[in-house]
Amino acid sequence: MGVYESLVNIVGAERVSRGQEEIYFYSRDSGAQPPGKADYVVLPKSTQEVQEIVMLANRERVPITPMGGGFTLSSLAVPKKGGIVLDMKGMNRILEVNETSRYAVIEAGVTQAALRSYLKRNYPDLQHSTPEAPPAVTVVGNVLIQGHGHISPRYGVNSEMINGMEVVLPTGEICKIGACSVGPSWFTRGPLPELAGLFVGWYGTTGVVTKLGIRLYPRPKYRDVFVFSTDDVDLIPEAIAGVTRLDLVEDFFLISQEKPDWMNRVFFVLILSGHFEEEFALKRDLYKRFFRDFAGGGKVEFVEDLHPALRKRFLDVPPLAALAADFRKGGGFEYTGAIFPIEKVPEAWRKGIEIAHRYGMLCSYVHQVLPGPSIMFGFNYSFNRADKKDIENTRRALKESNKLTYDLGGIVWKGELGAQKMAMERMDSNTLRLITRVKGLLDPNGIMNPGNWDPGDIS
Repeated sequence: MGVYESLVNIVGAERVSRGQEEIYFYSRDSGAQPPGKADYVVLPKSTQEVQEIVMLANRERVPITPMGGGFTLSSLAVPKKGGIVLDMKGMNRILEVNETSRYAVIEAGVTQAALRSYLKRNYPDLQHSTPEAPPAVTVVGNVLIQGHGHISPRYGVNSEMINGMEVVLPTGEICKIGACSVGPSWFTRGPLPELAGLFVGWYGTTGVVTKLGIRLYPRPKYRDVFVFSTDDVDLIPEAIAGVTRLDLVEDFFLISQEKPDWMNRVFFVLILSGHFEEEFALKRDLYKRFFRDFAGGGKVEFVEDLHPALRKRFLDVPPLAALAADFRKGGGFEYTGAIFPIEKVPEAWRKGIEIAHRYGMLCSYVHQVLPGPSIMFGFNYSFNRADKKDIENTRRALKESNKLTYDLGGIVWKGELGAQKMAMERMDSNTLRLITRVKGLLDPNGIMNPGNWDPGDIS
C-alpha cells in the first residue's frame, strides 16, 4: 500500500490531498522565501491520528512538516524536502479552562481568535497573551516559535507561559510534559525536569505538540494608550530603561515610518491598564511625569491629540500597528525579527534605514520592548509578489539585516534557513554538537521538518 492510501486509511479521504491546488498552497507561505514542494497534505483530528501518521512516515522515510497557521513568513512550515504537510488546524478544541488557577488546555489547531473569543464569551475576566499577528495564527504555533504577545512586556514572551504539553515524538511515542505527566492537572510544568525546551524554538524538528497548557492572566477593567515622541534616536535606550524600571506598562512598542512625514520620528507607544480607576490614574500620571522630566526635560513630547484611528489601532488586541508598513502594491511583507539588547537600538536604527534605502524601500519600524529589558527590533520590508526583482531585493535586504543583527550581538527571531545558518556559524561548537545529538536522539530517521536547524548546511 502506498503512502497516500495509508494516509486515507488513517484519517479518511476527505482529510488527505495530493491535488495540484492544495500542493501549491501548502508549498509556500506569504513571505519572500522560495517555495518548497509538498507531496501530501493531511489534516489530523486527534493525537492518535498524528501518532499513526508519524509512525507511517518513519516506516516509509517520508518527511513531515507540522503546520499551524502558516504565517511565520520565514518559510518555517514550508516542506524543504517534500513529504507530508501536517496541517494541525483540525485539532481545534479548547479542552479546559481553569478559572481559579488561571490556565487553559488547548489542542494544537486552536487559533488566537478562537481562544480570545472563547475567553471573552465565557471567562470575561481572563485573557491570554495575544501576538501582533492575523487571527488565524495558532496559539501553539506562536508559543513554539517563542512569540510574544500584547502583555509580554509585563509577563514575558509566550513560550514562558507554558504549563504543560502533550507531544508525539518523531518515533511515534506520546509523552506529556509538566504536572499533567504525573496527575490530571495542567497547572504548572515545574519543579519537574525541564523538558519543554526540547520542543520550543526547534521549528517542529523534534516532535509534534498536540496539546498545550497555557497560562491565563487577569483582564483589566481600564486600558488606554499614551504616546510620546522625539527626534533623537540616541535617547531610545535610556527611555526604554526608564519606562521598564517603573514596571507598570502592559505593552510598550516603538514605531516610526518615513511616510507620512509627521511619522518620521520616534514614537514611544505605552499601553497602560488597571483594575481600579485609581491604579490606572497613578500609572498614567507617573509616566507623564517621567517623560516630562526625562533627560533634563524638553527632549520628549507628549502627543496630546492622538488621531482616533491610531488610538484604536494601538488599543486593538492585537495592536495592528504593522499594517502601516505595507506601502507597496502586491501584498508582500517580511521582516527580520531582531532581538537586541537595548543599547544597540540607535546603531541598528540608523543602519536599518541604510539597508532599506539601498534597495529602494521606505523605512518602517515597529519594535516591541520585551522583559530584560530587550527589544524585538523589526527590520520591515514590503514588496510586490508579482515582481521577481522586488522579491530578490527583499531577500537581499533580509540577508543584510540578519547579518547586522548578529554583528551587533543580537539574535534573529524565527529566522529563515539563511538566518539559521548564520546563527549556527557563530554558535559555540559544543552547543552545535549538542543540537545535533538531541535531534539525532529524538528523530533517528531525520523525518521531522528536515532542513531546519541542520548543521550539515554549514560549509
